[in-house]
Amino acid sequence: MQARVQILADDEKAQVHERTLKVLGAVGMRCDTAEGRRILAEAGARVDEATRMVRFPPELVERSLAQVTKELTVHGRRPGWSFPVNAGGFTLLADGGATAVFDAATGERRPTTHADWLAATRLHDALDDVGFYWCPIDYALDYEQPAGFVRYYADVFATFGKHVQDSFGTPALAPWLKEVLDIVFGGREAVRAQMPLSFLITPASPLTIEHDFTQTWLELRDYGLPVAIMPMPLQGATAPGSRLGTLLAANCETIGTLCLVQAAAPGTPVIYAPVIASMDPRTGSYAAGAVEHAVLCAAGTEMARYYGLPAESSGLCTQTYEPDLQTAWEKANGALLVTLSDPDVLVGPGLLGGATILCLEQIVMDVEMIRLARQARTGIPVRDDLWLDEVLDRVGPCGSFLGERSTRQNARHGEWRLSDLGVQGSWDAWRAAGSPSTVAAARERVEQLLAEQVSPPFSDDQAAALADLQRRADAASR
Repeated sequence: MQARVQILADDEKAQVHERTLKVLGAVGMRCDTAEGRRILAEAGARVDEATRMVRFPPELVERSLAQVTKELTVHGRRPGWSFPVNAGGFTLLADGGATAVFDAATGERRPTTHADWLAATRLHDALDDVGFYWCPIDYALDYEQPAGFVRYYADVFATFGKHVQDSFGTPALAPWLKEVLDIVFGGREAVRAQMPLSFLITPASPLTIEHDFTQTWLELRDYGLPVAIMPMPLQGATAPGSRLGTLLAANCETIGTLCLVQAAAPGTPVIYAPVIASMDPRTGSYAAGAVEHAVLCAAGTEMARYYGLPAESSGLCTQTYEPDLQTAWEKANGALLVTLSDPDVLVGPGLLGGATILCLEQIVMDVEMIRLARQARTGIPVRDDLWLDEVLDRVGPCGSFLGERSTRQNARHGEWRLSDLGVQGSWDAWRAAGSPSTVAAARERVEQLLAEQVSPPFSDDQAAALADLQRRADAASR
């Protein structure tokens, strides 16, 4: 059978839901967008305009959960690539928002450059394990202006051929994104069918539907983009000081925002995606590598499954600022625990320092951790052809199974996860090779992948249309 981790019993998940209904009905959430409050009021919510508080009757919550599209298939520009979400698959999402780079060749932390952005984006594109993309570092200073914004999305779709999951908090830029999508994917109906982009809405903890990103999605909702709802409550800081209270807060924020999404655009696909984290009580800061973070995110995946929703989780986190032993134990703990909870999407390869530092070598090492965790997830398959009792009988006491056909076959068909990264051979072989570190091996792998990566080109018509759009965006930014 497959290996799984269980954090919450069925009755405990039901308790989380019942208390969520109670909190959303009695306390509610503050909604900072006037349009959002209007939409929720029309859907049956109780809205106090003076305080911007919205209270959600249980029937509104249950109706919204019934309306949401729970199964979907997303696409990208790469010919033939797709990912069925909530269908038993698994993929990684490139983590976003780093403000610095750890250069493993020099051992130095330095500011990011556009070359770093391009290398990270190409590396994620080259790794089939990474199916979703989130901008890993700041792209450009003018990103919030039409010129930089159009350039960014044209560059993303030119470089990364799979699914993009990203967001922005400037509603006035929404028409520019629609034009990029029209050019690259063939118009609104094609975008609605292919779903090449999903939009992140990040409610502010505690219990706030913030204005900028939410209003931006409202401007985009006619394009049918799936929505990933990602509150980031911090146990003991922006959420109550218990794991259970923090899970409850995350669920309230996710489900309350889901109600707005369904009221604004019924049937919009929603991915349940909270990053449920913990504070370090010694400092008050985000405890990136805390095991409680992984436990909470695994519980979040279980709540997604309780609702029948796609699950996006987090767990590849570390507090350390360069690859070392602490990085390994923190990321491996989180990777294994959250992977065994079986989300559809796992966020996080490649970032250090509480998701503030990008390291290309760490991307490769994190992907290898996840491959190992996915092997653990397979558990011990039970099939007639795997008992091998007849082989045990034939070989008998004091025999060897090395020469058995079943050993050779199963070595090639999943009974072993044969890693080719890091140290695998003898001491003598390792010393003869110059005692290479795993980070050095990862650096070689990065160079190999980047040398082989090729992005699908735009057609001549697409390139011409994007160039014209860029000229208009440049003019609008002057």
